[in-house]
Amino acid sequence: MSTTTVTATKWAIDPTHSEVSFKVKHLVISTVTGNFKSFEGGAESDSDDFQGAEISFAAHIASIDTNQSDRDNHLKSADFFDAEKYPKMTFTGILEGDKLKGELTIKETTKDVELSADFGGIVQDPYGQTKAGFELEGKISRKEFGLTWNAVTEAGSVVVSDQVRILANIQIVKQ
Repeated sequence: MSTTTVTATKWAIDPTHSEVSFKVKHLVISTVTGNFKSFEGGAESDSDDFQGAEISFAAHIASIDTNQSDRDNHLKSADFFDAEKYPKMTFTGILEGDKLKGELTIKETTKDVELSADFGGIVQDPYGQTKAGFELEGKISRKEFGLTWNAVTEAGSVVVSDQVRILANIQIVKQ
């Protein structure tokens, strides 16, 4: 009787070729885009198609950037992310088909989240590194994660919608 041991390949996010952003409606009439400038994570996979790969990710809340410093500071405050008390937002999950399914934790709240995952393939770059790419997209309810601050205009419109779109273009490098 022979036994075969499969060793998972480890991959790390290449932050210089990746971006993590979100979009949320403002005043119900336009969309504001924000990014996390600092994040890390990776994958462990037994196959080149990444099926069943274990994914981990963390975004540093203090790195949030919406191209407007007052708004960024408000998002970092206790009204929203409370970056001082909860410096990271985390995700752990598994790639299943064209879905990345897992648990997202913001502040003290963890919820199941499903993102669509478009696998771009694997290539070797000019420096001999093996890289893979993914485009991820999904939606969450910010209120389910305790991000409940809002205001109402005189006309009765809410300032910030509940639904937040998550978009990520991720390149990972084989370790």
